[in-house]
Amino acid sequence: MVKLSVEVDEAEFDRDIDAAFRKIAKEVRLPGFRPGKAPRRLLEARLGTAPAREQALRDGIPQYLAKAVREHEVDIIATPNVDITGGSDEGPVQFDATVEVRPKVSIPGYGGLRVEVPSIDVTDEEIDGPIDAERRRNGSLADVDRPAVRGDQVTMNLEATRDGDPVPGLNTEEWLYEVGRGWVAEGFDEEIIGASVGDELTFAATPSGTEEPADFFVTIGKVQELVMPELTDDWVAENVGEFETVEAWRDYTRTRIAALKLNQARQALVERTTTAVADLVDTDVPEVLVNHDLQHRVQNFVGQLQQQGIPLDNYLTITGQSGDDLTAGLKDASVRAVKADLAFRAVADGEALEATDDDIANEYERIAEAVGQKPAAVRRAYESNDGVAELRADLRKRKALDWLLDRVEIVDPDGKMVERSLLLPSDSDQSPDTPDNTLSVGEDAATEASEA
Repeated sequence: MVKLSVEVDEAEFDRDIDAAFRKIAKEVRLPGFRPGKAPRRLLEARLGTAPAREQALRDGIPQYLAKAVREHEVDIIATPNVDITGGSDEGPVQFDATVEVRPKVSIPGYGGLRVEVPSIDVTDEEIDGPIDAERRRNGSLADVDRPAVRGDQVTMNLEATRDGDPVPGLNTEEWLYEVGRGWVAEGFDEEIIGASVGDELTFAATPSGTEEPADFFVTIGKVQELVMPELTDDWVAENVGEFETVEAWRDYTRTRIAALKLNQARQALVERTTTAVADLVDTDVPEVLVNHDLQHRVQNFVGQLQQQGIPLDNYLTITGQSGDDLTAGLKDASVRAVKADLAFRAVADGEALEATDDDIANEYERIAEAVGQKPAAVRRAYESNDGVAELRADLRKRKALDWLLDRVEIVDPDGKMVERSLLLPSDSDQSPDTPDNTLSVGEDAATEASEA
């Protein structure tokens, strides 16, 4: 908590009184004057100075407090508690403002973080997966003279009753089912495995999506296996279109999977580095920051539901939650976000990382391009909304993340070191985006620029 003591010069405050009289003039009708046109001297003679001074205090103190906060770089995080100590009736205005400020934390050990990312190596099994899927799509069913095994296609007559009444959706004939899908009921596939053509099976199982067991009667009509075409250059050229050989198809598949795994590893590196540095914060975080982040999370979640055409009440009913349950489920993420915010600021302080004026200008240009506005409009929006300090803090946090990414030890699930250059952009000017679980600042000002 910090207390700011502010004194406003009497002549400076008189300008606020002038503005207050102009506001009052719009509400007071005097003979011979249109609304808002009555001069101060007439209003002052009619009403006295007390109403205007009271209005000036209401309008002026927030501005003087904001100016003091900017000048002294006080990082307030909650609504201040203001106590007017002088000038309520006359003379210089004096007031004290008690404010809650963002705490600074100490996180020793941030320079020696170790994070695990998914493997970026592509195995033969991973390449076989999509290739075999295409072969299965072009495969054919062949009757087999043996008991059913997992993966076989079984044609069956299916009956399911509960207390003698048919279970909806589970009474059909000549139904083709792939054994192992697990669609029908818990334990259903285990009953089918080992059955042969002509077998009649009777058993009890609980249908998926229900809680009460049902009586099943199954007659096996066919047992078939999927015969995939032989993987040859001729088959690839005829059926896969853009490739002429098996090798070319496998090379393409390897490249595509490698790119996907590399992207997953890059995302995991940022997210897990953020989590690791946030875990170093072992103190309680301010509830006001948690609530602020939580409010944004809830708003974003509700907005996503609305985009999908799902009313919040319907979602809560379907998931069996209350509004409090939903909020509680998101609060842990907000706590982690606040810890990450404090941790990144601590790294920036510890390494003397600063956002320069050039950094700010470049960010204005980046935002301007994103929202389709001119950089000057974005700059004015930030300045008019007192968002420059927050933007500067956001850029410092990004630099802190970059600093960590350049030093964190990276390993795969087997503990093998991963080459940093594979996961980080080669251009030092291109830094990974700050992950969603850190606090994002200055968004309101950016929105203001977009709507200007």
